[in-house]
Amino acid sequence: MATTACAEAEPEHRPQSPIAEAIGAARRYLLSVQDTEGAWNGELEGDTGLESEFILTMHFLGRADDPRVGKAAEYVRRRQLPEGGWAVYAGGPPEVSSSVKAYFVLKLLGDDPEAPQMVRARRRILELGGIEACNTFTRIYLAIFGQYPWSRCPAVPPELVLLPSWTPFSLYHISSWSRAIVVPLSIVWASRPVCAVPGHADIAELRAARRPAHRERPPRERLWRAFFGLCDQALRLAERLRLRPLRRRALLAAEAWIHARLRKSDGLGAIFPPIVYTILAFRCLGYDPDDPRLVAQVDELFRLGIDDGGTYRLQPCFSVVWDTALAARAVWESGPGAGPALERAARFLLDHEVREPGDWSLACPGVPPGGWYFEYENEFYPDSDDTGEVVALLARLRLRDPADERRRKAALERALAWELAMQNRDGGWGAFDKDCDREYLTFVPFADHNAMIDPSCEDVTGRLLEAFAALGVPRHHPSVRRAVAYLRRMQQPDGTWYGRWGCNYVYGTSLALAGLQAAGEDLREPRYQRAADWLEARQNPDGGWGELARSYDDPARKGEGPSTPSQTAWALAGLAACGRSRSAAAGRGILYLLDRQRPDGSWSDDCWTGTGFPKVFYLRYHLYATYFPLRALAVLERERGAQPEGPGP
Repeated sequence: MATTACAEAEPEHRPQSPIAEAIGAARRYLLSVQDTEGAWNGELEGDTGLESEFILTMHFLGRADDPRVGKAAEYVRRRQLPEGGWAVYAGGPPEVSSSVKAYFVLKLLGDDPEAPQMVRARRRILELGGIEACNTFTRIYLAIFGQYPWSRCPAVPPELVLLPSWTPFSLYHISSWSRAIVVPLSIVWASRPVCAVPGHADIAELRAARRPAHRERPPRERLWRAFFGLCDQALRLAERLRLRPLRRRALLAAEAWIHARLRKSDGLGAIFPPIVYTILAFRCLGYDPDDPRLVAQVDELFRLGIDDGGTYRLQPCFSVVWDTALAARAVWESGPGAGPALERAARFLLDHEVREPGDWSLACPGVPPGGWYFEYENEFYPDSDDTGEVVALLARLRLRDPADERRRKAALERALAWELAMQNRDGGWGAFDKDCDREYLTFVPFADHNAMIDPSCEDVTGRLLEAFAALGVPRHHPSVRRAVAYLRRMQQPDGTWYGRWGCNYVYGTSLALAGLQAAGEDLREPRYQRAADWLEARQNPDGGWGELARSYDDPARKGEGPSTPSQTAWALAGLAACGRSRSAAAGRGILYLLDRQRPDGSWSDDCWTGTGFPKVFYLRYHLYATYFPLRALAVLERERGAQPEGPGP
């Protein structure tokens, strides 16, 4: 692996061509949006559930007259689909929970329920099943505001915090993000607050809908759902009878749990849902509105807001470490001459290395902390994906300042040790937790957000194989061989791999191929060429690639969707890994990118290509559309120059 002293040595500069010109323009754009600290922080966009929950939280706090509330409502109005309802990703169908929340907040703020857009929304919500079809978290929000009976909300008892980590239903067997949601939510559930709303805001008209159609479930799932259903009924009965001898102790433990994780963090878990639930929980615990601990969490919520004058929208979190690593890697790939920018990026990343143990350490006793998180501050929750990308960048750099260079080497050593310890028993890696794969927990009644566990995923595993190769970990290393075996097992008959954190099979396939190539696999093997064949077969007539999030609901739609620059870049990277950088398909993909580059050197994804919780929550990373195409074009230009002439521009 070539390294760069201040990014000045590799990759080798090539004569100007249309591709080189596009690379130069994209590189200049990326460098122009790097901040003075050395970071890149593109906007991270989610669906209108964020704005709706922000409005409800502000109403709960007695701050409904804040100007941001009205602007957030205007943003919700503008995102309504023409046929009624609200989607959870651009190009997607109406989704019931997001639609019910949007309809409710608009009524709460005085929108006329007989206005045409509200009539359309109401009709579509009823077609989708109404309030009863909403997920647990939405029904709890509605219960807070008197729109749904607390007695019918699934139990989220705070006594969960008291369960030892070795018990089968411990908090530490569920994913880190669900853990951060469940603990404050359990305080809210136990407190059962009711926040009055004006009579005009009542949404009784959404309660008369038919129940969602029953679907047949596998026997194992039926068994677990029946078991947890009985547990839920027992817990709710105990609640009604006030049989809760450990409640005070549990609430104190939950409160302490939250406070322990607010240190060195952009709010609990550094993501929107736990921040909001922490605000609600603190009020339920009796914190005054001006209590510094509550005010600090409200301030974290406001930090996620973007006010563009006419509207106010919320980001689910900051993606600054992720964006910085990926943008800097793209700049590095694009050629020499950016040494100072890359040094600033490296120092920023080194300043955000995890140096204290977090929840992950329960599964890895004795392992020193290391790695990186996703946001500005989230010390308790480093993740394998961010760490892999940061490692892949820092392993390629050499810093001029001796102290910084020593920091870089030490951080890489710690990150490698941490990642090796976090490998799951099946050979892959999840995101934040080790061996967090107890599927029975996905059938808990409040687990309908589809994110209760954090099992191995193909995309993260592929990225880590690349990182290990950049660090010089030998291909015969046991962890590498186990990871390769995992990816080989997870490959689907058509050659593809599932993408957990990006939409979807295009993403997973690209990262798996890159990782397998880095691990020394011969991608000329038929099984890997099937992946390249699949990518070529899914190319759109315009030369690009796209895949909508609907492929999570229906895998038969994998690889289908309007072309986007980021997904086109992923597909091109996959073809390059398989030795097809000079194929006709690669040539058409390159032309797609060249034709759609904007005058400032950037690109734009019209559709969303990031994934939060499959089937539930999706993301649009605004910088994806630029740094992934830059990186793909740079790699392809270099590889095409090293191969015999063939098809292509």
